[in-house]
Amino acid sequence: MNHNLFGLFARSAAAHPDRVAIRFGDEQITYGELDALTARTAGMLRAAGIEAGDRIAVMLPNRPEFAAAYYGALRAGAVVVPMNPLLKGREIRHHLSDPGVKLIFAWHGCRAEVAAGSGGLDTEVVSVAPGEFEALMAEQTPYGDVAERGPRDTAVILYTSGTTGRPKGAELTHANLTRNAEAGARLFALTGDDAVIGALPLFHSFGQTCGLNATLAAGGRLSLVARFEPGLVLRTIDEHRATVFMGVPTMYTALLHRPERDGFDVSRLRMCVSGGAALPVEVLHGFEDAFDCVILEGYGLSETSPIASFNLPEVRKPGSIGLPIEGTEMRVVDENGAEVATGEVGEIAVRGHNVMKGYWRRPEATAEVLDAGGWFRTGDMGRVDEDGFFYIVDRKKELIIRGGYNVYPREIEEVLYEHRAVRECAVVGVPHAELGEEVGAAVVLTQPGAISADELRAHARERLAAYKYPRHIWFLGELPKGPTNKILKREIEVPPTTVGQDA
Repeated sequence: MNHNLFGLFARSAAAHPDRVAIRFGDEQITYGELDALTARTAGMLRAAGIEAGDRIAVMLPNRPEFAAAYYGALRAGAVVVPMNPLLKGREIRHHLSDPGVKLIFAWHGCRAEVAAGSGGLDTEVVSVAPGEFEALMAEQTPYGDVAERGPRDTAVILYTSGTTGRPKGAELTHANLTRNAEAGARLFALTGDDAVIGALPLFHSFGQTCGLNATLAAGGRLSLVARFEPGLVLRTIDEHRATVFMGVPTMYTALLHRPERDGFDVSRLRMCVSGGAALPVEVLHGFEDAFDCVILEGYGLSETSPIASFNLPEVRKPGSIGLPIEGTEMRVVDENGAEVATGEVGEIAVRGHNVMKGYWRRPEATAEVLDAGGWFRTGDMGRVDEDGFFYIVDRKKELIIRGGYNVYPREIEEVLYEHRAVRECAVVGVPHAELGEEVGAAVVLTQPGAISADELRAHARERLAAYKYPRHIWFLGELPKGPTNKILKREIEVPPTTVGQDA
């Protein structure tokens, strides 16, 4: 039996070739057309010498071309490495060199950064631009088969840093992603009548599994939005007659407070899905009242494909992350891995079909989070109540979540330390009314006045994706330290004028 993740899409394409699979503005592509495009994409890869198990990167925005490249690579038997189009050259280089990417489908607008990141590497770059991509694929000989893949074969490598160090590649298998997408389709009761708003980035596990794979597995229609903008999303919900919206908490806050929202018809929405961070209960209730639509909140990580738990339409508790999904176990444990009592706080651990194979060529890092019994230590502190509902009480240590994007302080600190004027630095989250958190940096200079905050911010902005660089920088004479001389971030005081403000 072929376990290739491509099979989820292939079954829908065979059953409903004339049904619209993806809409993007006024563009639309049917299941049959997308299937043919994936065959030509797979044919191009095969002709280029790509073999089963080779890594192929997809660095594209939310457009139909992402689905063609993603499913085309899977069809050819390749491993997909999704990449954020906002990445800079130094970040791109790690994403290409670490897994040994042989070919990258890169958005034409990222050409300069991709060239900088791929220089000297044995990685072929295929530039993707509207119209040009389709023309290129039309010249290819279709690969009509689907490469044989086993359940434990790696399908996708998602890069995630955790809280320290360079990004690690979480290896998600064909079984991981297939079963998680199927679980999502059942959980959200998706059918061929649904129109799902795809505002979540497809390079991220949430948008990829819950948006792309679950929707197309159910034979539904995915309406892609290249970049979240409240007015555009509301108009798309109206014009595309959307029935399901998936987003992170900051998206719900933005939609709720959009002044002109009453001018759009959102009456067809039957369900909204929230993840990525804790959704404030007041936002949940306010959104449900305003949009007359239930929000289901859940939890997961890249390493869990991502869905681990979710509230259910028939039984839910606002403020909780719900119950473990079918086939998945969750528990709260102490430092030694022993389960704590109901109601007590500990680290959330997950076991099941959704847990990754491990980190790409990082056995030590894998062993730190995944034990011999298959339990994955999430690093998130939580508790479970007497009804089995889980609650997050604190996020991963030091992790900053800015507008739904994970920002890892160590990566930012390394860039700041590259400047010779910086003696010490610590990157911390700064409370922000709309984004949840903004990126801030407390810096000790080699000598007073060696560099201004604006100059140091510009240094970081040139080297980091737009959502990562620190908007807020303040200078200190010394950073607080503990007995072992380790910087104590919890004791760093954020200047009052910084909180909630934009730089």
